[in-house]
Amino acid sequence: MAVQRRYDLINRLFTWGLDERWRRQAARECLKERPEQLLDLCCGTAGLALRLVGMSSGSTMIVGIDFSLPMLEIAREKAKHASMSERVALVHGDTAALPFPDGHFDCIGISFAFRNLTYKNPLALRYLNEVLRVLRPGGRFVLVESSQPTSRLIRKLFHLYMRWYVSRLGHLLSGNRGAYRYLAESASRFYTAEELRNLMLEVGFSKFSSRRLALGTVAIHVATK
Repeated sequence: MAVQRRYDLINRLFTWGLDERWRRQAARECLKERPEQLLDLCCGTAGLALRLVGMSSGSTMIVGIDFSLPMLEIAREKAKHASMSERVALVHGDTAALPFPDGHFDCIGISFAFRNLTYKNPLALRYLNEVLRVLRPGGRFVLVESSQPTSRLIRKLFHLYMRWYVSRLGHLLSGNRGAYRYLAESASRFYTAEELRNLMLEVGFSKFSSRRLALGTVAIHVATK
């Protein structure tokens, strides 16, 4: 539980506090078409879900789902502390079998967890098919995730930063060497925006767009069913 409680702090430190800005931009994208039903997929400690609550009207129903019970416990504490418990439903569940009916959500958002679903993951297609299933036709899947800069120099510097700073800082603060070595490795080898576009169109999304941030090291992607 100690590792989970330091999760938000570690994210703030290795993104220099910018992850909140990126999450806010992703939330704005999620709310662009005024969805009535909105899901924060792999919500973790509810960083995106609570941001969505704060930026949306009372007519938007927000649900967060995660497989980790310790993360959800922290998410519930944060929602209660912010007096937002009544505006967000936090659900324990598996992305491979989402406990929602077909076409239920107008929008699904995910912040810095999409790599976990797709990077060298044999269940990647199953996860994406579940996202498609619970999205209504015309619904939008909004991802904010690490990306690959188009500049070779910046890409090389980004990879060095992830492997030498983020990996070591995460290990130092959490005591979990493997988790942060994986984070650095997966971020360094994750899809380019073009590769991600091809993947999303192949699984059945009809449109895809990307907006690069932070010199291309992060991007907000929008895939439409």
